[in-house]
Amino acid sequence: MFNSGEYTPHQPVLYQEIISALQPRNQGKYVDCTLGAGGHAWGILTTSSPDGMLLGLDLDPAALHLAQERLSIFGKRAILMQASYITLLQRMAEIGWNQVDGIVLDLGVSSMQLDQAERGFSFQEEGPLDMRFDPSQPVSAADLVNHCSETDLANIIWQYGEEPRSRQIARAICQARPLHTTAELADVIVKTIGKRKGGAHPATQTFQALRIAVNQELTSVREVLPQAIQALSAGGRLAVIAFHSLEDRIVKQYFRQESTDCICPPGLPACICGHKASLVEKPRHAIFPSEAEILINPRARSARLRVVEKL
Repeated sequence: MFNSGEYTPHQPVLYQEIISALQPRNQGKYVDCTLGAGGHAWGILTTSSPDGMLLGLDLDPAALHLAQERLSIFGKRAILMQASYITLLQRMAEIGWNQVDGIVLDLGVSSMQLDQAERGFSFQEEGPLDMRFDPSQPVSAADLVNHCSETDLANIIWQYGEEPRSRQIARAICQARPLHTTAELADVIVKTIGKRKGGAHPATQTFQALRIAVNQELTSVREVLPQAIQALSAGGRLAVIAFHSLEDRIVKQYFRQESTDCICPPGLPACICGHKASLVEKPRHAIFPSEAEILINPRARSARLRVVEKL
């Protein structure tokens, strides 16, 4: 295990595993594409002391402000920008970086965002139906809930939430409109499908679906992965944390494809695609949080980490 400093408050999920995977070194260049409160960035900058540098990106201005405060001790070694990770190569070019030694992507909503009722991500506390990572973007969850057709709403809940009762929920939402708060939406869902004994809250999958749709999360993941691989130098590593199967499936399939020499359909007598592996998985399987981490942070239980190294 690498020495990642003494940072302890609100450490992000799989913190030590990320530091071990990226192996930050002095004079290395790294990108935290989902900066959040700066937890992973802290570890990377501490371990790459005294001259390692980090570019941190985040759409959320509140998270960026907090990260700027926490990472200010690193001075010019930390370059922070309010930007989407789908602009990774553009942001690197702006600061004169061609390639980097490591990249981390911690996908989905952060604990900090879930805990802020006014952001509208959680059904646990009442807040506006917002769910935008970047509050300046035009479409909020309220827009989808109150203006989508019943069919479109059902498709969102099914496709992005994998909710088997999506049509019932969409019908109930349309009948109850307008809805303005997370509590109102959660109440409609509970009354429609009831509470599940011993399981997740009945609104969990619908809230996930709306958040993914609002922020176009799956499209963004597909766009950033090729950029991240292009940005890495030989031997550089990309570490991706996903919290649900939809994101993880995209990451897993992309990593498997790019770590395989031939991707021709099965049954051909010889390879005609000419595809050559550009990555090696480190390891081939996903890495999960320890039981100890899950006890401290129950939200970590669904996290899975995948790491690749560029050939």
